[in-house]
Amino acid sequence: MISRKDIFKDCPIYGMTAEDLSFSHDNIKDVEEMLKAGVKVIQYTEKEKTGLYVYEQCLKIREMTKAYGAVFIIDDFVDICIAVKADGVHIGQDDIPLEAVRNILGPEYIIGLSTHSPAQAEAAAAMGADYIGAGPMYATKTKKNVCAPVGLDYLDYVAANINIPFVAIGGIKPHNLGEVYRHGAKTACLVTGIVGSDNIGKTLEELSKIYDENAIK
Repeated sequence: MISRKDIFKDCPIYGMTAEDLSFSHDNIKDVEEMLKAGVKVIQYTEKEKTGLYVYEQCLKIREMTKAYGAVFIIDDFVDICIAVKADGVHIGQDDIPLEAVRNILGPEYIIGLSTHSPAQAEAAAAMGADYIGAGPMYATKTKKNVCAPVGLDYLDYVAANINIPFVAIGGIKPHNLGEVYRHGAKTACLVTGIVGSDNIGKTLEELSKIYDENAIK
């Protein structure tokens, strides 16, 4: 398992799968391209596939992320996280409560929690989340039933007040990524901005330049 303090170390981009929105329509190919380009965290997110499909893909991705020394997080599927020995899970505000997930997984697994307000961020840190998702920064169609954008003011609050790692997420594209970094994010998640590309490696090179030019060091 990867140490909590190193979850987002040198990790400007948090990679996420989205097979139906992907240019290649192939999660395994997309993950391979992200890892080759240096992405250090991969979150597997497939909410409408069968359990067997998710399990088989996660087995392959676990092998790949281990080979590259990357963190592997699975969205929602606590059982599959255990089965494939992933590094952790990511849950939302309407999923099984964090305390219950911790009871199932034990102390060694990473648990991330989506947050949309200062109160939720504070509660997540107090409950023992290892990191939070902060967003959505902007309007997004990647996820169904998503709340309204919380904007950069929320990002400012998290950067100044929350003492656990966080990833900015939601509607982030190459054209607005710079301002996300300028508002204090060290790690950002682009979904279609990466997997929707016909050249993930080249896209990630361009995103790396945006980080170098805008991130608060």
